[in-house]
Amino acid sequence: MRRVALVTLVVDDYDEAIRFYTEALGFRLVEDTPRSDGSRWVVVRPDDREGGTDLLLARAKGEAQRTRVGKQTGGRVGFFLHTDDFARDHARMLGAGVTFLEEPRHEPYGSVAVFQDLYGNRWDLLQPAD
Repeated sequence: MRRVALVTLVVDDYDEAIRFYTEALGFRLVEDTPRSDGSRWVVVRPDDREGGTDLLLARAKGEAQRTRVGKQTGGRVGFFLHTDDFARDHARMLGAGVTFLEEPRHEPYGSVAVFQDLYGNRWDLLQPAD
């Protein structure tokens, strides 16, 4: 079996990114390990289940990486957070201060709304249709 296990998300600051992903989005902190070069290996997961795709929160190093924070996909939705209860998660995220860029839509493929993370990366909150 093969799968994408980890995706890197370039961030400005480890601790503010951890707070956003764990508190505002409800992710779980899987690992936060200091490395010898002063960086940290920080992994968050949307839920308790293993086998999905985790996020590696990597602090930007150098100007080239710093200019990509929040713009990793050129303004397109680049990340898709699936849920089994759109209304619950949408309400919780709004209450936590997450910025949604549109009202929820009900499409043939499911219920969806675009939101942005603390750096401006665009995400879909999506409950796929049955």
